[in-house]
Amino acid sequence: LSFRRHTIFGVQLRTNGYGAFVELGRRTSQRMTTTYSLELSEIKERKEEKWQSPENLFNNSYIYGKINNFYQAKLGYGKQYILGQKGNKNGVAVIALLQAGVSAGFLKPYYIQIEDAQGVHRTISYYDDSTAFLNSKIFGSGGLGKGWNELRFKPGTFVKGGLRFDFGRYNERVQAIEIGLSLDYYFQKISILALNKERNFFFQGHVAF
Repeated sequence: LSFRRHTIFGVQLRTNGYGAFVELGRRTSQRMTTTYSLELSEIKERKEEKWQSPENLFNNSYIYGKINNFYQAKLGYGKQYILGQKGNKNGVAVIALLQAGVSAGFLKPYYIQIEDAQGVHRTISYYDDSTAFLNSKIFGSGGLGKGWNELRFKPGTFVKGGLRFDFGRYNERVQAIEIGLSLDYYFQKISILALNKERNFFFQGHVAF
């Protein structure tokens, strides 16, 4: 069976985070397809480590030194080429893919609950008081609801390549594992951990279903 178009939904685990995507495909020949995609993801630093306050085990865990969550919304355009079709309903189709596009990055301040040098309990971000943020007694994170009204926009671009292995028994439905690599570049430096160097480039691998 050969179809003129496809719609795919997927989730992915990355070497520095996670994401989800939707992809639309329009076949231009028997082996070639043009694709359009929307991807939502979060980039994390490899040195991030969760801690739990020993004085209050019921508080949210926190990541010491984390100053921002970094989220991305990506619009991509690309091509897919069928390297090998399924020989039968139990076969596997192998598809090569390449995409590039624009990325809208968003930095959200990371909040923690602290007790400062005066014994006052506060919920602060690094930008409120950097000294207290890094040197106070920490009880937990400030929660996911904090900081959304302080988002900062960071424009960028990306390129992604990979291989998709479609093992679905029926051609009408895509069931596939995708492995690949991608490179993101942002026009302004991105800071996620206070003790790490800011950077523009993010290189990662991914596995998607």
